[in-house]
Amino acid sequence: MAAEGLGSAIGPAVALMAAAVVAVPLFRRLGLGSVLGYFAAGAVVGPSALGLFTDPDAILTLAELGVVMFLFVIGLGLRPQKLWTMRGQIFGLGLVQVYFATALLTGAGILVFDFAPATAFVAGAGFVLSSTAVIMSTLQERGQIASAEGQRSVSIMLFEDLSIIPLLVVVALLSPVGQGAGGLSALGLALAGLAALLVVGRWLLDPFFALLARARAREVLTAGALLVVLGAALLMDMVGLSMAMGAFLAGVMLSGSSYRHQIESDIEPFKGLLMGLFFLAVGMSLDLSIVVTEWALLITILVVYVLVKAAAVYGVARLFGAANRTAMGRAALFAQGGEFAFVLYTAALSGGVIDGRENAIFGTVVILSMAISPLILIVADRLMRRESPSLDGVEAADRLRGQVLMIGFGRFGQIAMQVLLARGAQVSVIEADPDRIREAESFGFKVYYGDGTRLDILRTSGAGEAQALLICVDGRDAVNRIIDLAQHEFPNAALLARSYDRGHSMELIRAGVDFEIRETVESALLMGAEGLRRLGCAEDAVREALDDIRRLDAQRLTEQVQGDIMSGRDRLLTAPEPEPLTPGRKTEEKDP
Repeated sequence: MAAEGLGSAIGPAVALMAAAVVAVPLFRRLGLGSVLGYFAAGAVVGPSALGLFTDPDAILTLAELGVVMFLFVIGLGLRPQKLWTMRGQIFGLGLVQVYFATALLTGAGILVFDFAPATAFVAGAGFVLSSTAVIMSTLQERGQIASAEGQRSVSIMLFEDLSIIPLLVVVALLSPVGQGAGGLSALGLALAGLAALLVVGRWLLDPFFALLARARAREVLTAGALLVVLGAALLMDMVGLSMAMGAFLAGVMLSGSSYRHQIESDIEPFKGLLMGLFFLAVGMSLDLSIVVTEWALLITILVVYVLVKAAAVYGVARLFGAANRTAMGRAALFAQGGEFAFVLYTAALSGGVIDGRENAIFGTVVILSMAISPLILIVADRLMRRESPSLDGVEAADRLRGQVLMIGFGRFGQIAMQVLLARGAQVSVIEADPDRIREAESFGFKVYYGDGTRLDILRTSGAGEAQALLICVDGRDAVNRIIDLAQHEFPNAALLARSYDRGHSMELIRAGVDFEIRETVESALLMGAEGLRRLGCAEDAVREALDDIRRLDAQRLTEQVQGDIMSGRDRLLTAPEPEPLTPGRKTEEKDP
């Protein structure tokens, strides 16, 4: 009997996994993305098609943990100081976008569909709350989470999560049942829950993980990480806020912990699996009978709401100074509704603001908008004529071994590598640009595909065995991220880094790298020296000038890093004097 019960439980699970395994690669092959593949697989096995699952809401509740894990990992990459610097985007850009889009959608509901004002407001406000799962998956697939535009998207989503409480309060005030006082008490409860979470994160989390680390059992640390994520999510859910917000805040509070990279590695498998399950569950929730009976109204509402919301997002983006291409990309990314719409519609249904038919229609529109979101992005990409780099003929980094691991093979890395190869050093090279890899191979260089800002890629690239890591990537944030990972995970490797400018050099020195050099300094010094020679200066005088500038620059950097020069003097970044070379603390460069 027990075996039969187990078999009946495993059967649908096998069917679900089989549907995902078939649909996701197929949809990716067709260029439609994995998210749409999951939606399609869920719709096929759900109650409206094959009927292998009759209670998608139960699966959806479990699958929401995928979004929770995702936001926790995002929070781990945002230190509180960085989150504080984003406050203008969260409460500026996010606020304007949410409330402007809500106003336009409410107006569209009244004017186009003749909804009652309260119904139009609920329908529009729910659709404004974009899908965190869809947007985060899209940003991750495109490698844009750490970019400036990716951070703006995160800021907007954070404000959307915060908006659910005031929106629920408004729904309570609109309710003919009379729930206004309850809405205000919910606001107070939410603020109390946020305060409690911040207190726990500020004073208890780091000692908690230090205690677990003494057990020297990795599974205990993993269990502790899951406890923190799920506990924070549960607390926020109990006070009426987003579980994803609780996990995000827990991640932010652990971002400065020395255990964060280990925690991130432990959480990663759970996050990916549950995110896929979430999209499957949303696909199962699609009621095809409503689509058949109300298809004309559904399509009309879907098209109008997507276009109006996209226009609102585009207009706000342009208002805040975004370029046309950036604004179009953001409009396509946020054009769909999201998971929070179901929360708002359910509250409105229980409060008598909307009826059962309206709840079913609005919910179906949101699901359809999430399903077509990948298609909207594909159309937007083609309109903007943005081509994704092909990985054909490019080999990914896997179990590389070398004395030196070079990360980045642009102009800087290519020159540095020639010096290493001239003396027979064993060098492994990874690069994130497929076109650059193919170009390097045409000149006889073997370069592997890999993003050096990812811990798993660094491990498979041999960073754990390398004697030195040469960080030659272009981009301040990427360099800082790689150094942060390497110092925690590969402490035995010497870190040699390319810096962007003088301020970045100071950051790298404070971070404790073994060697840093600004990318244009040495060539500029040599050109200046050649200018002196053309003016008739003796070689000894030229060499003395170079040595003096190098010595003075090293002295200034040391003083600035130690705080002997006021931070305002960092204006040396733009001072009209030659930009001298930084030879590092212990390395002395010789004039070629």
